[in-house]
Amino acid sequence: MADTGGGRPSVYPSLLYTDAKAAIKLLTEALGFTELTVYEGEDGLVHHAELVQGNGAVMLGSKGRGGRFDEAMRGAGPVGVYVVVDDVDGHYQRAVDHGVEILMPPTDQDYGSRDYMARDAEGNIWSFGTYAPRMEG
Repeated sequence: MADTGGGRPSVYPSLLYTDAKAAIKLLTEALGFTELTVYEGEDGLVHHAELVQGNGAVMLGSKGRGGRFDEAMRGAGPVGVYVVVDDVDGHYQRAVDHGVEILMPPTDQDYGSRDYMARDAEGNIWSFGTYAPRMEG
């Protein structure tokens, strides 16, 4: 097991985008992520980026940059990522204000969470809500 001391997450969704720069802009400006790091190649492609939200993070990069991960992801469909936020309605309004495609407005769920769902420009599904799994056994 990896050491996740210092509160570092141990799971990082990793996504590849045709236009990673546009994805970073959408995720930071419209969906509240903070850019931690972005590494670009001389060709202008995003080789690796890390964006944080609360105590979690996503990694992303450009499709077509080569390498084993890019090769393995070739032809892969969109992914779904769930992100815990405190103020679902405020977060939703920010997304709407930035023109994000909303698939489900804020909705109270049977299991006690309040969630909304959006789709990014490349088809990935982002859910934001108050549900946070208990990590203790």
